[in-house]
Parts: sequence; C-alpha cells; structure tokens
Amino acid sequence: MEQPVENHKITFLDGAMGTMLQKSGLKLGERPELLCLTHPETVENIHRMYLDAGSEIIYANTFGANAHKLDGTGHSAEEVVSAAVRTAKRACAGRAARVALDVGPIGELLEPAGTLAFEEAYALFREMLVAGERAGADLVVFETMTDLYEVKAGVLAAKEHTTLPVFVTMTFEPNHRTFTGCCVASMAAVLEGLGVDALGINCSLGPDEIFPIAKQLSECTNLPLIIKANAGLPDPETGLYDISPADFASQMVQYAALGLRYVGGCCGTTPDYIREIRAALEGKGAAAPAIVRKTVVCSPTQAVTVDGVRVIGERINPTGKKRFQQALREGDLDYILSQGVQQAEAGAHILDVNVGLPGVDEPEMMRRVVKSLQGVVDLPLQIDSSNPDAIEAGLRAYSGRAIVNSVNGEPEVLDRILPIVKKYGACVVGLALDAGGIPETAEARFAIAERILQAALAHGIPRENVFIDCLTLTVSAQQAGALETLKALRMVRDRLGLHTVLGVSNISFGLPNRQLINHSFLTLAMAHGLDLPILNPNLDAMMDAVSAFNVLYNVDRDSEAYIARFAEAPAAAPQPTGTGAGGMDIGYAVAKGLKEDARRLTRELLKEHDELTIINTMLIPALDRVGDRFEKGEIFLPQLINAAGASCEAFDVIKDSILQKGAPSVSKGKIIVATVKGDIHDIGKNIVKVILENYGYQVIDLGRDVPVQAVVDAAVQQDVHLVGLSALMTTTLPSMAETIAALRGSGHPCTVFVGGAVLTPEYAAEIGADYYAKDAKQSVDIAKKVLG
Repeated sequence: MEQPVENHKITFLDGAMGTMLQKSGLKLGERPELLCLTHPETVENIHRMYLDAGSEIIYANTFGANAHKLDGTGHSAEEVVSAAVRTAKRACAGRAARVALDVGPIGELLEPAGTLAFEEAYALFREMLVAGERAGADLVVFETMTDLYEVKAGVLAAKEHTTLPVFVTMTFEPNHRTFTGCCVASMAAVLEGLGVDALGINCSLGPDEIFPIAKQLSECTNLPLIIKANAGLPDPETGLYDISPADFASQMVQYAALGLRYVGGCCGTTPDYIREIRAALEGKGAAAPAIVRKTVVCSPTQAVTVDGVRVIGERINPTGKKRFQQALREGDLDYILSQGVQQAEAGAHILDVNVGLPGVDEPEMMRRVVKSLQGVVDLPLQIDSSNPDAIEAGLRAYSGRAIVNSVNGEPEVLDRILPIVKKYGACVVGLALDAGGIPETAEARFAIAERILQAALAHGIPRENVFIDCLTLTVSAQQAGALETLKALRMVRDRLGLHTVLGVSNISFGLPNRQLINHSFLTLAMAHGLDLPILNPNLDAMMDAVSAFNVLYNVDRDSEAYIARFAEAPAAAPQPTGTGAGGMDIGYAVAKGLKEDARRLTRELLKEHDELTIINTMLIPALDRVGDRFEKGEIFLPQLINAAGASCEAFDVIKDSILQKGAPSVSKGKIIVATVKGDIHDIGKNIVKVILENYGYQVIDLGRDVPVQAVVDAAVQQDVHLVGLSALMTTTLPSMAETIAALRGSGHPCTVFVGGAVLTPEYAAEIGADYYAKDAKQSVDIAKKVLG
C-alpha cells in the first residue's frame, strides 16, 4: 500500500463484481464465488475490463467465500479463495496492479445480538485470510460490514495470521449508522485502535448521500479514506441504477477535499464508471484535513469523547459488596447486569467492570459479564483487573474501545499488560505507584506517571489513550495525602497533557458524613484536572456536581446537558406492566433485556394472573414500547433483539404453564417466512423471525433460496394465512413476483408482506404484495393487523 500520507495520490479501485457477473450471464441462485472454479475465464475477463478502465487494485471474487456461506456447496473456503485469488493474479500479469482479498459479512449476527460466537467468526475469517495470503493476495479488504464486533473478529484474524495490509469499509444508512446501529465515531475509534491501514464506506447509498457520512469519518481519523459508493438506487423492474457513469464521477469530485485516497464503485458500477472516475479525479488528490486528536472510548452505538468530566460508574465491583460477591459466586448475571442498567439510567458515561474474587474464574467471568452487558447497555466499558488473562478476555469479548484499568509503574507489569492494550486498541489507566507502594509526594507520583507514559508510547499506544490515576488516600489516616493527590493531578494535566482518573469515594473511609467529604473532594479534584471520576452515579449530589462543573468550565455549551438533567420529566401514561414481589416491573425486565428477571417475574405473575392477561396486557405492550423507541432511533438492533430475547424467556414460562394445564396453545397465529428462489441472503429474514416469535407468533422458516412451489405447498398444507418474503438482490425480485402470483393462483386465502434492501413500497404493490415491511418492527405491525 502507499506509505506516506503526504503523497496524496488517489488510488483507483474496481467496481461491482456482482453487477458484471449478472451482465455476463450469472444464473439465478448461482453462487458468484464458485464461478472461479466453473468459469474462471468469465471472472478473469471482468478483472481485465476493470484494469483496462484504470483500476489499480482489483477485488478478488471472494466476497462470500467463507465456510458458513459455502456450506452445502461441496467446496471449501480454502479451495474457492485460492482459485479466486489466482484468477485475479492472472488478470494482473504484466501490470502494476494489486489484488485485494475481498471479505464480506459471514451472514449471521454475532453474540450477544445473535447466535454466532466471536471465536467462530474469527475462525471463519482466519481460514479465508490464510488461504488468500498463500494464494498471493496483496492486501485484504473487509467490505459491506455492518457489525463492528464482526469486523473486529476479522481484523484480529488478519493481524494475527497474515502480514497483509488491512482495509475496512462499512455500510451506513442515511441516519449515519449501520444496520446494527454502529456510529461513525465508534467505527473510527475501534478500527484505528486495531491498527487497520485504511478505512471508509461502501455500498447502500450513492456518492452524494455518502458524502456527509464520509465527511464525519474524515473528522474522526487521519487514516486514508476509502469510498466505494453505489450507482444510486436500482429500478426494481429493470435492475438498472439511476446514476450514470459521468454523473457518478462528477459527484465523486467533492471527496478530494476530504483527502480521499482510494476510490471505486459498488453495486451498479461497471468499468465505464471507473473510467469516468479516473478521468475526473486523477491528479486531484488533496491533503487530508488535519484533525485534533481526541480521546474517544465507545460501544458500537455510543462514542464518548473525554472533553470534559465523564463519570465512570463503580458499582460493578465486588469490593465491600456482599450481594455482588454472592452474584459472582452463583453466576447471577442478571443481578450484575441490573447494576449496569441502573448506573446507565443514573447518567454514568462509562461502566467499570471488576469481577475479581477468590474462587471465581476471573477471565471466564469477565468474558461472560462483558458479553452480557453489551446486550443491556450501550455505554463504553472499563475492564478493571490486574490479571492479564482477564484483561484480554474482557477486551476480546468487547465490541467497542474499552479502557483497561490498570497498570502500575513496575516494568514487568507494563511489559505484560501494555502489549494487550495495544493489540485491542484500548485506552489504559496507569496507577502512580510501583513496587515501593504509593509515594507520599506529588512529585514522586508524577515521576511514575511519566515513566508509564513513556512505556505506553514505546508500545505504540498514543498519548491521548493514556490516563493516570494519581490515587486517592483516606484522609482519616493520611490527611496530607489529599493535597498531594490534587497537586499530582494538576502536574499530570499541565506537564504531561494526560487525562486523569480517580476513585473518589476512597477519600472518606472512617469519617462521618462521608458524602460531604466525597462531594467536596470531587469538586476540588475536577478543578485540579480530574477528567474521569470513578463514583456511584446513583448519588445525585455527586452527579449534580459533575453537571455543574461542566457548565462552569464551559464544557457543557449553552448548559444543554445541565438543563436536560434538571428538566421535569413529562408524566408517562399509566401502563399495566405487572410488578413482581421483588418490586421489579416485567416491562422493565423486557425493555432492558434482563432474561432471568423476565422468567422470575413471569413465574410470580402467574400466581395472580392468567397466561393471556400477562401476554396481552404486559408483555406485548412492553415490546411495543421497545419497538417505538427503535423506530425513533433511541435504541438500535442489538437492544431490540435483546428485549425480544427477554420476552422469549417469559413466553417460555407461559408455554410451560399452559402445557401443564393441558390448555390449547397461546400462539397468536402462524406465519411463513422465506427468502425467495435464487437469493442466498437471509440475515434480514432471520431477524424478522426472532422478533415475530417474541410477539407470540408461530414462525415457519422455510430458509433461503426457496422454490416458488415450496412456499405455496407450505401455506396450503399448514393452513397459513400470512406469508413474508425477502429478497436482497434485484435479480431475484422476479422470483418474489412469481411466488406471490403462485400463492394467488393456488386459491389459498393468504396475505403477503415483502421486504428487502432493493424493494420499494411502490414495487411491492406492483408485484401484488399486500404490505411492504421496511424493517423487522414493521413486520410485527403487519402481523397484528392481519392476525391480531
């Protein structure tokens, strides 16, 4: 890859392989990747056409060549990848062009939103990557990605098993988020931390629609920018895209000012597009706008910039908490998760996670807690441990950029933990102590902080990702220590320019009215440079002090956050929610994805209410409220799925109760879902299935690439009156139309709803569908109308 950013040369990529394969006679339902085995000359010719048009990097025909997607074809990932890369290399013979191993999504959601384990995803990617490098690929591109955790699995596999440069492009919606809710800032923070060589955006939208998203990305990172836009939107009837090659190139010119480094095309683009892009952009590479380096920690859906005081919630920690210790020993994850939920609701910006307890397998417990927390809160996490194995387990289980707390000034500790921090792109907290303990003076603590910073920089961890804990001593025992801590804070801030962390409540042990001491010390510490206090966010006085400080220090512009904190919340309409004996609400358990609590509360509610009452007046309204928040963009797909999972636990308890009574099923009706003939994409259909099932419907999933007659037969034989059809490719829309026509022709009374990225409401009506569902939530609305 091109090395110096100062070069500013734009490198030209290729366009859409799928579009060209369809033009070359790709048959309905045929796997594009297998053509490198059956018709390599067709693929090689397409590569040559792109090279002739000016492409300098071509993508091998390997987008879906992972073992999961190839299952049932009789071919291994290694076989297909090797053939595809060799085909691309033949096309490049005699040219100064490079071959990228093209890696697309696996096709399954990763845990906790889905069922695919991280290590399984990692292994699938590793198989492709090793085969690609062995076959001669020059770099790897992960493209059309929507799940940041899935990208992380791929990038780590590439870094740990190949020497290939790594490019990543993700796919965004007009709301500047991916399908799973990942935001631009989180993408940049995580991928830059993982050490990718270039990153950008591909697919979904045209150049003009992608530009504001690309501009935001360019303001988050100095990494080289990649753009592969679609040729607009396809006409569902003709499959033709609505932006011409000349117009496409004209729209791409504006990207030069962003420091565009790699440019090509995605769906709908052909060699003509690449030719026009090259003519319009060659020689117009501009310097990327310089950005001020910021400290960002994040979950996929929420990025927290440390540009004022940000609170780290301290409650997920067994120290001095008997109930929490009991939860760790018993594996009571719901209690632990509830601590996270409560702190998020109280206004914490980051959650500390400490699960170290004698007798508990800390690495395994850290993995479980971190994985599960991501399903119920979207706050960034701080992995709090001195155990390197637990730290790595937590970082590997986390889908965002975490903080690691902590290292101290001992060289052996720094050498054990800093490489792990660097590998996962995390931030790190350095404790101002060493083998001699906590120094008495601020100067001695500062010297340790300086040593930690130099060690971090030597390991490749950037300055903005290094935090220092100047350490809080108990004033009842060491009264002078408080002043030394405050002095050290200011020294670290002013001389090293680093962010600082403190566990505030340590200051008051052994004194009466501890809250007054804690509150006063917090205020003083923030004035001396404390950025990240670790405290209990459920204490209003402490959070109020932080909120006021951010106003007085001109961080909270126009006092927006302060006003929002003290604004009177509008009265909520009364809802029949169903409260169990423990005081928790079943609706709350569902909304927060607390699965065990949902089961427990349902068992308690069954003592007083019948099954249908619980379903219709408690569970369904709770899911509706979650769905409304999803529609408004207040929560995202992982939270929606996790809420559905909690409701599923409640439904299971209800079903067991009904079976014990010998009563009839409580299913609200049967629904068939299928991806139509010729279409092998089913992730959207799978999500629809999960959501519908958790509203109480019996879903008959016919799978993907389903023949027309198979849909008709299932509807007739099982007497199903609502059918959902999915298609992602324009070439399979005729199959959807045929399936609807066949259902109508069968004489079976049936309502059909359709969905998929290439569909529009107008085309859905044109092919005879009764409803168009733009997402999984809307499929539920349709089911309610049809089945009740």
